[in-house]
Amino acid sequence: MNLAQSKKIRQQRRKQHIRKIIFGTPERLRLSVNKSLKHITAQIIDDTKGVTLVSVSSVEKDVREALTSLATKVAQSQYIGDLLAKRAKEANISSVAFDRNGHLYHGRIKALAEAAREGGLQF
Repeated sequence: MNLAQSKKIRQQRRKQHIRKIIFGTPERLRLSVNKSLKHITAQIIDDTKGVTLVSVSSVEKDVREALTSLATKVAQSQYIGDLLAKRAKEANISSVAFDRNGHLYHGRIKALAEAAREGGLQF
């Protein structure tokens, strides 16, 4: 097994451990964050209905245009977190459970989470 495969297996184990604990209810929805080497996506999900209520992705056309002026991926993640908080307020969502999706709480994941907190989300 090479290094990339072992990293993927460790991430999947962390993800399973987190998802055993975190479940999005109508009172406290789940904020799920996923990242790749180029992009980052955040969703607010109601797991009882299986519905995504709010989502923001760096792949969206209007978001992608705004991100071109930002230099680093961390700054882009902060922008995504701010935008997610704004969209959540429009949907009357104030409290969420943070699901980092097996990623370490560091770098881009941390930047997104802190920007969402500053935008008014509570978790």
